[in-house]
Amino acid sequence: MKFPMFVDIENKKILVVGGGNVGLRRIGVLKDYKADITLVSDRLAGEVPEGVRLIKRPFEDGDIGNNYFFVIASTDNRAVNRRIYELCSERGIPVSVCDCPEESTFFFPAVCKNDKLSIGIVSDGSHHELVSKTAEKIRSVIN
Repeated sequence: MKFPMFVDIENKKILVVGGGNVGLRRIGVLKDYKADITLVSDRLAGEVPEGVRLIKRPFEDGDIGNNYFFVIASTDNRAVNRRIYELCSERGIPVSVCDCPEESTFFFPAVCKNDKLSIGIVSDGSHHELVSKTAEKIRSVIN
């Protein structure tokens, strides 16, 4: 189980690799916290939010620079996600690998937020439905 730690990500450089539904959903959450987001993806499942730097091409090793606060690997390619994990591990950059909890140095939480509270919910990586249902209940209470 991961320890819940809340950090300020305003203006911090965050890299998201993969512009599918998961990647774009994560970007939406990160935007609420005013992160400086770069998205690398050759395919997009929807509109990229305003202010997100888009590099529209497949991932390349050189995309993982030492200047990232953390990285989200959310491609639909297991080998690419694993490579992102390896590169981040070599550089000491925290990484959340969407398809492999064992390769994640942190879990991206389900976020429940209003203007006074920020609540994050995670499981051990295997109970996505429970996390989702719990988040829905909390959102109904705080909003």
